[in-house]
Amino acid sequence: MAKAPRNGPYICGIDAALDVVSGKWKGLILWELETHGVRRFAELRRGLPGVSEKMLTQHLRELEADGLVHREVHAEVPPRVEYSLTEHGHTLNQALGPLGVWGVERMRREGSERVTVDEPSRV
Repeated sequence: MAKAPRNGPYICGIDAALDVVSGKWKGLILWELETHGVRRFAELRRGLPGVSEKMLTQHLRELEADGLVHREVHAEVPPRVEYSLTEHGHTLNQALGPLGVWGVERMRREGSERVTVDEPSRV
């Protein structure tokens, strides 16, 4: 069954913003693309431990439909697909920045662990 498009009505701006970034992985996908720029699917998956292929695909499609992520398919064999942020995606990341600062302070206050992701070496 197709999901209804996200276009309101909304109670306030927070409601509209959270509608776009709802889901466990969307904010992390946006952060990963902001941090690393252009990423291929496998690179995104490695950078987000615990995300399933199905959820990553679903969230990337939704972020693309919302105009936050650009998907570029290169005509090669095998096909190469790259994801990057649109200008709209960059502005959303800027808006999420203060929320990230709040989250870091919460982690510090509560003594929460931070997951480290090993970057594969590039040859």
